[in-house]
Amino acid sequence: MAAKLWFLAAAASLALSSPALAAEGATAPDLSAANARLTAILDKNYPALEALYKDLHLHPELGMQEVRTAGILAQNLRKAGFMVTEKVGGTGVVAVLKNGVGPTILVRADMDALPMEEKTGLPWSSKARATYEGKDVPVMHACGHDTHVAYLIGVAQALSAMRDSWSGTIVLIGQPAEEPLKGARAMLDDGLLTRFPKPDFGFAAHVTNLPAGTVAIKAGASSSASDSYSVTFHGRGGHGSMPAATIDPIPIAARFITDVQTVISREKDPAAFGVLTIGAINAGSAPNIIPDSAEVKVNLRSQSPQVRDLLRGGTARSAKAAAMMGNAPEPTITSLGGTGVLMNDEAMASAATAALTPVFGKGLLYAPASGQPMSGSEDFSEFVDAGVPSLFFGIGGYDPAVLADLKAKGEPVPTNHSPFFAPKAEPAIRNAVTAIVLSIVAGVRPTPK
Repeated sequence: MAAKLWFLAAAASLALSSPALAAEGATAPDLSAANARLTAILDKNYPALEALYKDLHLHPELGMQEVRTAGILAQNLRKAGFMVTEKVGGTGVVAVLKNGVGPTILVRADMDALPMEEKTGLPWSSKARATYEGKDVPVMHACGHDTHVAYLIGVAQALSAMRDSWSGTIVLIGQPAEEPLKGARAMLDDGLLTRFPKPDFGFAAHVTNLPAGTVAIKAGASSSASDSYSVTFHGRGGHGSMPAATIDPIPIAARFITDVQTVISREKDPAAFGVLTIGAINAGSAPNIIPDSAEVKVNLRSQSPQVRDLLRGGTARSAKAAAMMGNAPEPTITSLGGTGVLMNDEAMASAATAALTPVFGKGLLYAPASGQPMSGSEDFSEFVDAGVPSLFFGIGGYDPAVLADLKAKGEPVPTNHSPFFAPKAEPAIRNAVTAIVLSIVAGVRPTPK
């Protein structure tokens, strides 16, 4: 989940809305028999799923480098009876299971890890390293995508074993490169919706730092739009003792870094969500050398088209103004990727809440469309924007006892992308499989057009 932060405070926000009210008018199907059957399947398969999760955690791979992960996923999906195609959109995996007449349903899990050092202290902590932007870096599954691959395999096994409980076609997606927000678009550009059965609707889930045992459903806007840019300021390098003979790009970059924040503080409506983050600054090599360029990496978050346009335009305008002030050439602004707001289909959110509340009880947390979306971003939105209405679940992953201990100590709960992020595979994997499989069995789907 690209720079996604699922705060514990979200639990209070989600719980404000009653699932019964959310599903008013919806008839909850009786899933007790299906749930009992699914529980038995998971009891049998879960030990292997957790072992697979630990193996993937030990061997994380960066976006578009998920060769080993994709191979393990493809092998397990074939064993579950799916027709599997590899190398879709790079390292992506697509698996299809046809089961009579009915809707075509997409289920997606992302596979990539992050370029950061793990500090969880888990026995299966990653020591892996890889090349990222030309540099040797440590790699960690700090966003839970290892659990996602495991739940996708669990979904495949369960749906294959329960074919008499649903009908239609299942399209499972092992997506690469979610973190740089490029993998979904790469798979779409490689013919995902034309080479394979086109989904009528879809599901996905993401592990969070909410308490283990919770399943969160947010109707409508679920997460923010994200846009990332590299801004390179061009100067004229030279000796540190002779700045008048140079155009120093470092103070130009420094001016931009401070000035661009006024787009947030002075141009954006204070009531509207918007975040502008400077994530990296790269310039120079020695204290007595003025470099000829300086690169600044910028990330923008927004939840409305108006704010998104403002942040994009304000960033470019501020960069050009800073260069002009420094008597430098116009900067080079390069998009590093982005994605829109993830919209959960409201009918699917309501139907899933009605169906799953008897299964998860108070652990089922619902927020209406009027609720605040999460600040992070998710390129599952690319599939939705391509015409696949969907429901994206948040899956609690933190032991309540650990959360209570951290609260007592006054310490923050590690979020996704923290080097200390360590969600419990059990029950996160089980609950993701349960939420998705039972939603399919219950006939959760968008309102017919």
